[in-house]
Amino acid sequence: MPSRDRENGAHFSLHPFQLLKRLMPRGLYGRSLIIIVAPVVLLQLVVTYVFLERHWQLVTERLSAKTVAEVALLLSEFEENPTPQQASRIAARASQDLGLPVAFLDGEELPDAPSSTGGLLADSLNDELRRRVARPYWINTAQYKQYVDIRIAYNGGVMRVLTPASHVYASNSHIFLVWMVGTSVVLIIVAIMFLRNQIRPIERLASAAESFGMGRDVPSYRPQGASEVRRAAQAFMDMRARIQRQIEQRTAMLAGVSHDLRTPLTRFKLQLAMLDDRPEIAELREDIAEMERMLDDYLEFARGHQGEATEETDLAELIGEVRDDSQRKGHDVRLELHGDLMLPLRRNAFKRCLTNIIDNGGKYAAHVWVTAIRDAETDGEGGSIDIFVDDDGEGIPDEQMEEVFRPFYRLDAARNLDKGGTGLGLAIARDIARGHGGDITLARSPMGGLRAVIHLPV
Repeated sequence: MPSRDRENGAHFSLHPFQLLKRLMPRGLYGRSLIIIVAPVVLLQLVVTYVFLERHWQLVTERLSAKTVAEVALLLSEFEENPTPQQASRIAARASQDLGLPVAFLDGEELPDAPSSTGGLLADSLNDELRRRVARPYWINTAQYKQYVDIRIAYNGGVMRVLTPASHVYASNSHIFLVWMVGTSVVLIIVAIMFLRNQIRPIERLASAAESFGMGRDVPSYRPQGASEVRRAAQAFMDMRARIQRQIEQRTAMLAGVSHDLRTPLTRFKLQLAMLDDRPEIAELREDIAEMERMLDDYLEFARGHQGEATEETDLAELIGEVRDDSQRKGHDVRLELHGDLMLPLRRNAFKRCLTNIIDNGGKYAAHVWVTAIRDAETDGEGGSIDIFVDDDGEGIPDEQMEEVFRPFYRLDAARNLDKGGTGLGLAIARDIARGHGGDITLARSPMGGLRAVIHLPV
């Protein structure tokens, strides 16, 4: 088994597409949600970059050009008549008509501190001032939050303009973002609710199919959802009805066969009972008893376990009953239970499954250990229960651990799993376990013999 470090190394060496595939949700709901949300997020990013950024840049450039043009016009009018009266008149008109606080400061010079030239706003103002004014200037876009300080040198002084920031760059871009994000969130919520309603019928169909596979009937299930889901659900219900009808027909046929075969056997037993107790008569009686046992095994295997209803069963109590029955047969069976062992079972059928496995170990070993463990829930599933049946016998060859589950298969080796039987014990046990959605596997036991593992989903 590879070490964890190797596993981590393999994880980091995965192809990007393989890594993305691993990170993707496994469920249909999660994947469908990504299909809906991913385009919306991508569209927002594209719109934000292409439209909003370009729009803000274009509007800022145009507003900066308009402001600088107004400033250049005011400076030109002042230079035509550079008197205090003209300066006062221009300042009053600029404040009243243009909303620009303007002051002509005679005898002053531009500040020694460098201009604030960072950002798109400063770049736009710099470009326009160099192109339209062509005079020494100084700007500051960071000192005031609501204003931009623009100073232009003229012969004998400095013209200072505190233009509102809203006159220079687009200040309402956040409204667009709020509306875009808000509407997207609303649409995603609606999509999630609608998608959840569409996924729920698929989940119910999967749950019904899984329950049917575990031998648990779901009589309340009805087709729901979109037309395609309804078609799949109806196909499942038709398939379930056909399987149940086939099982009922087979059970009825086997009941007739059982009646027909037992009638002559009963006559044989009556006729033998009227004869003397001679050795050959005793052998015939044993043969008839063996035929009855074989007939019971054949019918039990063919009938399966479908005739019994599923009920909530305490597996610990059931295993205890089988242990007691096996001990009465002279087998040494030791029991160890862990966790909550309640689950839906066909009780009588599963009791036979346990009896076949435990008695099989008791026949060919001095001691049998039965351990039942419930695993915790994993990946959103209900977990499982594993029953380990270990013995200290001779075991069986590895290459025959799967073959022994075949009907009528019998070993000729030292350990014959169905000695004196029909070769159906393990086949019946696995059929019952699989009918509950589980399985039975064989392996070498740490006790030296054979280990049978009964796995049951909860």
